[in-house]
Amino acid sequence: QQLKRNMPAYLASWRASPCVFRSSKSELMPNLASDGVVCAPLQTFTEEETMLKNMVTKFAQERVAPLVQKMDENSKMEDSVIQGLFEQGLMGIELGEEYGGTGASFFSIILVVEELAKVDPAVALLCELQNTLTNKLFTTYGTEEQKRTYLPRVTKDTVGSFCLSEAGSGSDAFSLKTRAEKKGDYYIINGSKMWISLAEHAGVFFVMANTDPSLGYRGITCFIVDRNTEGLHVGKKEDKLGIRASSTCPVTFENVKVVPETNILGQVGQGYKYAIGMLNTGRIGIAAQMLGLAQGCFDHTIPYTKERVQFGKSVFDFQGMQHQIAQVATQLEAARLLTYNAARLAETGRPFIKEASMAKYYAAEVATLTTSKCIEWMGGVGFTKNYPIEKYYRDCKIGTIYEGTSNIQLSTIAKSLAQEY
Repeated sequence: QQLKRNMPAYLASWRASPCVFRSSKSELMPNLASDGVVCAPLQTFTEEETMLKNMVTKFAQERVAPLVQKMDENSKMEDSVIQGLFEQGLMGIELGEEYGGTGASFFSIILVVEELAKVDPAVALLCELQNTLTNKLFTTYGTEEQKRTYLPRVTKDTVGSFCLSEAGSGSDAFSLKTRAEKKGDYYIINGSKMWISLAEHAGVFFVMANTDPSLGYRGITCFIVDRNTEGLHVGKKEDKLGIRASSTCPVTFENVKVVPETNILGQVGQGYKYAIGMLNTGRIGIAAQMLGLAQGCFDHTIPYTKERVQFGKSVFDFQGMQHQIAQVATQLEAARLLTYNAARLAETGRPFIKEASMAKYYAAEVATLTTSKCIEWMGGVGFTKNYPIEKYYRDCKIGTIYEGTSNIQLSTIAKSLAQEY
């Protein structure tokens, strides 16, 4: 029988609910003025947003938390978690009830992603991508027929996947080589994609392919391709450092035949615009994921520092520790305000590109610092897989890479500043 070390009671295990950081608690929003504008703190929510946030917190603790360690070890999202997201209406948060959606606000998506990421950033990513990419692509650019065909599916049981990156086109996304050649009344797609999130479970793919390479990026067109389409192949998923439960796979297209009327999203040659637009919004979702991840890690760690005794007093009571903890708490709060501000701007139709990049860049930086510090504060146990701290540390790294690297965010911010001045 394996020997068990005596662990102090204050060491919160994977299954234990972390303490809630009090300053992250919200209040109900006062009645909105007739024009919908209200001067209220950014952490003031509508009653609907508060109810949804609380529901997701409960769902994450009861349905997701018990499976996090297993899903990370196996690099496999449990079917019950995916089904739970659909059942709770979390895969169609902004979509109208006529499509089976929840009919909530864009800001609600951000709150949901943040709450899920506190427990498992991989699950949060599934929800984030479905709402900010898949659903928004259909609602913004889809025909009425495409909306009737796909929106009821993506709210009920179908995961979407966005195919943009290739081996030779990462940050330089529009140098992609996947080709869609017109043959009479249809197009033939050939090429391969890499780093495609959610590909393992996806039922529908948005494929960026160039219909006229002589036009450069202005030939890029977005195609809707169902998983069971002949010639579409999903490869072996990557063995990743973090967010392991969320699949990342290569996807290849070998003479995939598509019909323009049903398979082209929006206009021919406009795919690059759609990708930019969706990624701008998606960056706010990734900021929320990084924020929730950092907060979840922090919430697991601080109770330990208050109960762990060394040299006759709790670790938290040492001034050197207090200053470190206070600094991280301040940065968490700043990341939250940046993220919420970008979300409210996007929701009200105001310019938000600079603010979205700021939120995504800063939240990823704060997540990196927070998780690293939490391991240090936990000491040896923080370095083990018996507790979730090291997983948060692994999960956060992707935040500086996907949906625009940190350097790309800084370039976007600088470009906006150049225009402002």
